[in-house]
Amino acid sequence: MFKTAAIAVSSVLFMQAAMADDSAKVVGIWKLVSLESEFQDGSARRPTFGAKPTGYIIFTAQGRMMTVIEGEGRKVASTDEERAALLRTMFAYTGMYRLEGDKWVTKVDVSWNPAWNGTDQVRFYKLDGDRLQVTSAWAPNPNLPGSPITRGVLMWERVK
Repeated sequence: MFKTAAIAVSSVLFMQAAMADDSAKVVGIWKLVSLESEFQDGSARRPTFGAKPTGYIIFTAQGRMMTVIEGEGRKVASTDEERAALLRTMFAYTGMYRLEGDKWVTKVDVSWNPAWNGTDQVRFYKLDGDRLQVTSAWAPNPNLPGSPITRGVLMWERVK
């Protein structure tokens, strides 16, 4: 009984230490390197927002994150149709985040999409030195014909 309890406590402490270590490693400013859509039906991955989207994600030591991503080639809008197109080629949100194993969860308090406000947005991540790979959860993509089930695969590089 004592041995089992000691193993359980050790496991919890190890996981807390690992998450604390990742917390320190994700804090900072990251620049977008690539953004692709992966299709659940096995179709080939393809760039999201063009070949060279731009963006940043910031994680603070206080537990806040914020991100903004823009598609390649965006132009100043002069009509309602053009403004609507701009909305479909960017996203931005912020909120308090927490790490849970290989994922981070953000409680969104401000977003380009009001439907996200108050929700938990879950992302999966892998750290590799100054690279951060992020994968979103599978979801219908309303910006593509037929709203196929996709997930975003993003690569970020630490800003030094």
